[in-house]
Amino acid sequence: MTQLPQGALPWLHDTCRFIGRFVFRPALRLRVRGLAGVPRTGPVVLVANHSSMLEPQIIFGMLPRRSVFLVKEELFTGLPGRGLRGIGQIPVRRGEVDRTPLTTALAVLRDGGLVGIFPEGTRGAGDVTAAEQGAAWLVRGSGAVVLPVATRGTHRPAGTRRRFRPVVDVLVGEPFELAVGKGRTGLAEATEQIRVRLAGLVHELDVVRKQSHD
Repeated sequence: MTQLPQGALPWLHDTCRFIGRFVFRPALRLRVRGLAGVPRTGPVVLVANHSSMLEPQIIFGMLPRRSVFLVKEELFTGLPGRGLRGIGQIPVRRGEVDRTPLTTALAVLRDGGLVGIFPEGTRGAGDVTAAEQGAAWLVRGSGAVVLPVATRGTHRPAGTRRRFRPVVDVLVGEPFELAVGKGRTGLAEATEQIRVRLAGLVHELDVVRKQSHD
């Protein structure tokens, strides 16, 4: 089992994961907590907040197992796009109803893989005030556990100076099982549970960061 979409290159995926563990170390002061809690086997839907394009790359590199992320389709052009497909990432059209990415991700989960989603849908300051329903749909179809991951430190507010080696924190929460009911109501309720758990983890990380600066 490759736990990757059809057509992906496992050797390329593993090579890029290895590179991803070290590529940001010269530019960032990375602090990762809770990594031991990542399930090493079985289907997992990872949900994370994000405020820049760095978070997916950081999480991809730090995880102790192969991971497949839903990535906005605009990045799948030219050589970078071929590279993303080669390592098994899945293009998704934002704001459009398209089941193809989700069915591809569902096949990965049923193969025992890990699929990552940034459920707030659009990239802002990394706060989780809304969530799309893809994660809940995947959990309902695969029986996967949900793994929340909070990140902070990549966002530089407009009008501020560039920072030298900013501190970037990643906090991996406890994986949890999620019962997703039938129909749209079931999806909406499960999505809200995911949003609340992820928002709570982001708040926890904010408290930790504040205490470390006091």
